[in-house]
This record gives sequence, C-alpha cells and structure tokens, in this order.
Amino acid sequence: MKTIAEIEEVMTIPSEELINDLCSLDGDILILGVGGKMGPTLAKMAVRALRKGNSAKKVIGVSRFSSGTLQEELEAAGVEIIAADLLNDDHLQNLPDVKNIIYMAGNKFGTKGNEHYTWGMNAYLPGRVAEKFKDSKIVVFSTGNVYPLVPVSQAGCDEEHPVNPIGEYAQSCLGRERIFTNFSHRNNTPMTIFRLNYAIDMRYGVLLEIARQVYEGKTIDLTMGHVNVIWQGDANEYALRSLLLADSPPAILNATGPETISIRWLAEQFGKAFNKEVLFVNEEQPTALLNNSAKAHQLFGYPKVSLNQMISWTADWVKEDGYVLNKPTHFQERQGAF
Repeated sequence: MKTIAEIEEVMTIPSEELINDLCSLDGDILILGVGGKMGPTLAKMAVRALRKGNSAKKVIGVSRFSSGTLQEELEAAGVEIIAADLLNDDHLQNLPDVKNIIYMAGNKFGTKGNEHYTWGMNAYLPGRVAEKFKDSKIVVFSTGNVYPLVPVSQAGCDEEHPVNPIGEYAQSCLGRERIFTNFSHRNNTPMTIFRLNYAIDMRYGVLLEIARQVYEGKTIDLTMGHVNVIWQGDANEYALRSLLLADSPPAILNATGPETISIRWLAEQFGKAFNKEVLFVNEEQPTALLNNSAKAHQLFGYPKVSLNQMISWTADWVKEDGYVLNKPTHFQERQGAF
C-alpha cells in the first residue's frame, strides 16, 4: 500500500459477519466524534457494509468539522454529516434521535495543564449524551488505560480485572464509563463499554513509532517493554458489531490483538526490514499496560490482519516516506501523564 486511499480501501472492507449484523439492526447509526483518528474509517466501513447488504439505513457522522476537507470526504463516501459542537447543549439537543450510537468523542493528548477540559469531554459530556439518547443502543469507546500496569506473565487484564487508572486522563476515562453506566441503570439504556488499546494505521500507532525510530537510528527505550496492538479495520469492525452486545447494565468488551508483543522483538523485526542496527536503552520492567481480548476473539473471531502483516506494511510505508499524522501514542508512559 503506497497511498492513503489504498490504506482506507483495505481498512474499510466489511466482512460478511459485519454486513449481516448491521443489516439486522433496527434503525440508523449515529457516530459522535467522527472526526477523530478512527471515526472516518469506521463510518466508511459502516456505509460499505450497509450498501453490500442492500440496506437503506443511514450512517450519520457528527463532528465540528472546523477545518480541512473531511466533511466533503465523508459525504462523498455516503456518510450524512452534521456539523456540531457536542459541548454546546443546543447543538446536542438538536441532533436527531437515532437508535444506534457509536460514541467516540473524548480528549487525551494535551491533558496535562488542561485537565478541566479533559474531564469536561470525558466525564461531563457523557452524561448529557446518555440523557439525550436514553432510548438508543450506545457503544462507548473507552481505553485499556483504565486498567493498572500488570505483570507481563499474567496475559493482561480481562474484563473482570479490577480497574485502577493511572493519571488524570485514565481517571477521566473511567469517569466516562461510570457516568454512562449510571444512566444505563437509570434509564435501562443498552450499552457496550469498548475498551480499546493501540489500534494501528500506517499513519500512526505503536508500530509506526518503533519503525521510524529504528529507521532513523534512534534509541529504543525498553522501559515499557510490552504492548498489544490491533489493526484499525479490525477494531472498527469489533466496535460496530458491539452494537449487538449492548445491554443494561453495560456489557464490557476489551479490544486488541491476541499477542503480548515484546518491544525489543518488534524493533529487531524492523531492524531486519531496514537492514539497520537497533539501539536500545534501559531494561524491560516486569509490568506493562496489557489488555486481554480473548472475549472479543471468541465473539467476533481473531483479527483478520495479522501482526506480521502490519509489521510488513508499516516497514514499507516508512521506507516510502509515507504520510504520518505526527500524533504519538505515548505508549511508553508509565505515570499516566498525557
């Protein structure tokens, strides 16, 4: 893949299972926060699935659309667009009542020094949204950051592992979950809490960051020595299909790939691909932020794009100097400061 168009073509191919699931839903799909990193491809995948299933259901995307050409791009793909600021209550209350909601709005980077805004986005806004859409199914995007660092030997945190978020960003994300859960109990609103960590695209993500460091001869810090990742297209499919899991109290679903990936091993794979020596600093700590997604794999199948395929695609992208978003994941962060 050499262009963004090629990436998104591959990333938004719907499976037969997704086509069947979305066509079985009652009502349209409204994506709140469609302008983020994952929202555009999730919306395009949903449109493609419904079209392949000959469904007349609509996919509606909501974002501020304050700059750039994303609005035109999504409209060309068949997504209906509403430009709105979700923190503006008049805008929120004027949104159409839609039966299926994908909630992707939130704030992470820039939290340090701007904590009040992060809490407003991540913990106040969810209550307003939950009240507005109390009669809908809601998939709530959350994060594996709500879990603590755990021993690498323990296969990560599954959905029953106690949460213990580190830092204000992760705490505010748990706040988002708790607020939505409160309104699920109060209004009997079916929801799925979707705890994702490290979706991968050629333009950003853990693999890209390690690949670029190796390619540029930079030192790889091994302190956070292990991670999980998942191809963004697979994560999007899991999220859309999670509408069918929605329940009250909310269902909880972890979403990531099946491997616990060694950063050392990953860097060495890119070293081989680039024929470069890999430089390391520090030693792997015995704990890491790890997410066990066995439940999602049982429900939806293993991710369709393998780890080795992602590594190969990422190496080619870096060699070709492909476009990147310059939005680091900060996966190395152990103190929760984003």
